Amino acid sequence: MSKKNYIVGIDVGTAEVRVGLGEPRPDGTVNIIGLGLSPSDGVRKGVIVDLDKTVASIVAAIEEAERMAGFKVDSAYVGLKGLNMELINNRGVVAVTAEDREIRIDDVERVMQAAKVVALPMDREIVDIIPREYIVDGFEGIRDPVGMLGVRLEVDALVVSSLITSLHNLLRCVNRAGITINGLILQAMANSEVYLSPDERDLGVFLVDIGSGTTEIALFQHGKLQKMAVAPIGGDHITTDLAAGLRINHFNAEELKKEYGSALISNAESEPKIEIKTVGSNELRLVSERELTSFIEPRVHEILQIVREEMIKMGWPYLPPAGLVLHGGVSSMNGIVEASRHFFETDQIRLAEFETVGVQNPTYSTVVGLLYYVQRYQPRMFVSEVSKPTKKRGPGLWQRIKDWLTDIVD
Repeated sequence: MSKKNYIVGIDVGTAEVRVGLGEPRPDGTVNIIGLGLSPSDGVRKGVIVDLDKTVASIVAAIEEAERMAGFKVDSAYVGLKGLNMELINNRGVVAVTAEDREIRIDDVERVMQAAKVVALPMDREIVDIIPREYIVDGFEGIRDPVGMLGVRLEVDALVVSSLITSLHNLLRCVNRAGITINGLILQAMANSEVYLSPDERDLGVFLVDIGSGTTEIALFQHGKLQKMAVAPIGGDHITTDLAAGLRINHFNAEELKKEYGSALISNAESEPKIEIKTVGSNELRLVSERELTSFIEPRVHEILQIVREEMIKMGWPYLPPAGLVLHGGVSSMNGIVEASRHFFETDQIRLAEFETVGVQNPTYSTVVGLLYYVQRYQPRMFVSEVSKPTKKRGPGLWQRIKDWLTDIVD
């Protein structure tokens, strides 16, 4: 099959860059044929701070996915973090132009363009328009109006805008990696494809992504994304607290957090049995899980408090009917669900479950969600400057080795 039949997703995160290659199937699923992962050295708290390092990370992840898939990619869809994003409710209205009054795809395109007309500050740009519902001659709740008869077509849409500087820094990094960008997708939308059921999205649910540098809170209801907020706090803050409190370097603090960290001090053992080496000393000392957790639990409590405050701002002082779903790196920490249930005083909180054919590691959940979102909705590029690669990537290490061996055989 030609590589043109494959779709590619790129997730540039604070801790890692992830790339996924997938083959769309007729049943609406995606066959994952390539995955790539690389440390994200040029991103801090969801913001690109070093272009060259970010480009190198993207190239490394792409080349790993290419080796697995067996071919070179030149275009991809890119996930957008909620940080620096703004959601605006807007409506578009058009008249149906066909003589027989049948609504066609062209009418839907025109009404979406009408919804795009919104006043924005000079430093912001529209990156996506998400239709919530269509309205035909006053009848609401229509999800797909194509083929229906009507005179007046309306759309209730969510206009997604981004700060131009942060957006174009991301576009530039992907372009400099030799990739053309086919479209931009909110990562909250992508994550909902793999973590939430249709019933949860319909009833109302909060999807909370506690990542390395940010925590993203997204409200889904009536089948659509309704509101979203992002706080610049995440797992890196826990690591920093551990490093400062135990006087160890950041790398060792991260490893201790992953292996022994707990969100509940009541779950931690009090016996000192974990060896650490403090900065400026060659001597080892023993600490307990309880001592580690004494630094972790307050920060987790702070993150959950921020989540609650954002929920209240969205009009939800209590959880919606489908509750709250946790995902992201910090969600894998021992005791996080119990701590969240205790904090919110409800059992309507669960850990996101990730399971798809060909992928077991939840690290790739967002990029897999990007592929599924593309397969189902075929998003377009709304950014005014359709980004093209500024330079072509040369052959990767694996390809150079193959070419060298071919020359020897010849």
